[in-house]
Amino acid sequence: MDQAQARAWLTTAVDEARQGLAEGGIPIGAALYGADGVLLGRGHNRRVQDGDPSLHAETSAFRDAGRQRTYRGTTMVTTLSPCWYCSGLVRQFGISRVVVGEARTFHGGHDWLAEHGVEIVVLDDPACAAMMEDFIAARPELWHEDIGAD
Repeated sequence: MDQAQARAWLTTAVDEARQGLAEGGIPIGAALYGADGVLLGRGHNRRVQDGDPSLHAETSAFRDAGRQRTYRGTTMVTTLSPCWYCSGLVRQFGISRVVVGEARTFHGGHDWLAEHGVEIVVLDDPACAAMMEDFIAARPELWHEDIGAD
């Protein structure tokens, strides 16, 4: 995938992450793009806002996209490496590519996805990393709740 295109698409996910943070939630955003480059859906982690532990950013973007005949050729763009739950969503529905803003603060399931044929683009975006580092420092208990750590 073209790096310039990946970075352009990441701006949608970053905007979503910032919105989530402004709402008092966890700053993770995502967007699902079609094979033709059209934005299908966007969303952010809403676990806190909605009291729903399953409403991760990728899930929110996936739900916003609505039913698609197929997810082959689509790209999930996320500010943070997807957790196992969201990685399972990518595999279950055959999403072809995942663009990851950063994997420094959380190394989720993107290696596993790559092993199973999903194209992975890790951008190592400093703004995404800084947003998560600041959040984790300010709200470690909420972060540990989100990733299922004790």
